[in-house]
Amino acid sequence: MTLDQWLILAILVATVVMFLIGRWRHDMVALAALLACVIAGLVDGSAAFSGFGHPAVITVACVLILSQGLQNSGAVDALTRVALPANAGTTLSISALIGLGALLSGFMNNVGAMALLMPVAVHVSKRLELTPGQVLMPLAFGTILGGMTTLVGTPPNIIVSGFRAEAGLGSFGMFDFTPIGVAVAAAGVLFTAVIGWRLVPARKQAGVEGFESGAYITEVRVDEGSKSDGLSLHEIEAELKDVDAQIIGIVQREVKIIAANPGRRVHAGDILMLEAEADALKDVLSILGLKLEESVEDQEEETDSNDETKTDEDDDSEESKQSEIVLLELVVQPSSRLVGHSAKDILLRTRYGINLLAFSREGKRSMKRLRAINFQSGDLLLMQGPPEAIAEFAADNGCVPLAQRELRIPSKAKIWQASSIMLGAIAVAALGWLPAAVSFALGVLASMALGTVSLRKVYEAVDWPVIVLLGALIPVAGAMESTGTAALIATFLVDSVAQGNAIIGLLAILLVTMFLSDLMNNAATAAVMCPIAISISSVLNVNPDSFLMAVAIGASCAFLTPIGHQNNTLILGPGGFRFGDYWKLGLPIQVLVVAVSMPLLLIVWPL
Repeated sequence: MTLDQWLILAILVATVVMFLIGRWRHDMVALAALLACVIAGLVDGSAAFSGFGHPAVITVACVLILSQGLQNSGAVDALTRVALPANAGTTLSISALIGLGALLSGFMNNVGAMALLMPVAVHVSKRLELTPGQVLMPLAFGTILGGMTTLVGTPPNIIVSGFRAEAGLGSFGMFDFTPIGVAVAAAGVLFTAVIGWRLVPARKQAGVEGFESGAYITEVRVDEGSKSDGLSLHEIEAELKDVDAQIIGIVQREVKIIAANPGRRVHAGDILMLEAEADALKDVLSILGLKLEESVEDQEEETDSNDETKTDEDDDSEESKQSEIVLLELVVQPSSRLVGHSAKDILLRTRYGINLLAFSREGKRSMKRLRAINFQSGDLLLMQGPPEAIAEFAADNGCVPLAQRELRIPSKAKIWQASSIMLGAIAVAALGWLPAAVSFALGVLASMALGTVSLRKVYEAVDWPVIVLLGALIPVAGAMESTGTAALIATFLVDSVAQGNAIIGLLAILLVTMFLSDLMNNAATAAVMCPIAISISSVLNVNPDSFLMAVAIGASCAFLTPIGHQNNTLILGPGGFRFGDYWKLGLPIQVLVVAVSMPLLLIVWPL
């Protein structure tokens, strides 16, 4: 082995280890790997960022934007109303739901399809008297399976196509993935709908009823001369920094204000609404010199005509108009801006006027130091406040509401425009009139011109961590080939595992890709495995398409863990799942995928 081969292997192993540890975001790890290759002289510095201009990266970004157009237009809501039976039994209902998810995932981002159908899944679970997780996990797996059916269904397919083009074989067509992808997806959907959903652990929903934190919401009156008299809400909360309690509202001059401005002053006679652990309540009363309010009139219905509510504070009139206060569950998406930040960091109350009452992570509930908890993808948040404010917060921060949404269609024209643009871009690419990247870029331009995606939202629709990950790993994968490391690994696998047998080599590539995809990002898995797959086919002197298709299938089969795919992470909180719950349904599906795909690979893409 040469020095360059040792270096690229060391960087690759370190990269995979950091992916598995999960302490750093995937895009950070990928960028670190790229820079390490540049410093080691494995990648030319002038070409370090050439990956960001790669057709695969452009195509992924454009598909994400066009998917956003489908979501915004209400096209998916309309299709859901038509496709899902209203009063069917369990098998038919689950079949229709996950079948629809698989269909949508073939033509739009599968994370977007999952987010759109999650509230529907929760509604279906209640109607069927199942736990939410028993419907959410089949839906998540169905949307992952559906992504392997077309070129644009999932980033790994686009990456595989890009590596084929770089090998001088041309890109895969739009529907080259369809024969095997549809067969695998259909088998997976059928198995899950008939048998698989019964294998899902029936975890209790971590919802409004499930937030049993042992905390109480109570009202306390501020007495004249007490320590809290004259302090601001911010100052009072500072006094409570070591106590598991939070202020969720205040009653002043007979007006209840939820999520009041932290600068608001508290005066004698005011009533503070507190949420505190039972053991902490006595400490709160002692620290602030407060007394429990035993009889407080119901203040939930504000009256705008009450002139006494108008004080010197500018925000009084606005806050007194709050009419309806609701509790709503939100799920933090993997791409959410909240990830890594706390309610305090984002100024939740000041900016949105809403409260975070509780949160759930992997089915575990806690009320302790809610304001300081750094959110993670898959967290379930219990929010309190006006519905409009919560909706604004969810839209701004990438959260999914777990409630049956009303059908809101801006106009029928938008539905037809968004659908026509997506279908047109797919048709142009499928017919070979233009490269896929160019075709979908034209679709994005049309979406911007027609307003199916607003100019302000275009760049927000792109999952930038995925784009950075792809742009950074493509040159690293190139270094694996240029240094001969991919060929070295391929030779080892052929000699030690396959022992010269092409079918065993194909099975090994499929299984290794599946294993890696369960532990790290599927796009990263495809980028790492493609050079190895091409090299193995070269050593065995067989058709490389069979091995590239095996990588595409394996990279789309992350069913054993909540970290292998974003859709698995998304259901972690709402389903109340634990890390070890996924394999119970995921392992049978992965066995089924291997059983269906291996014969088809040999038939459709013969060696």
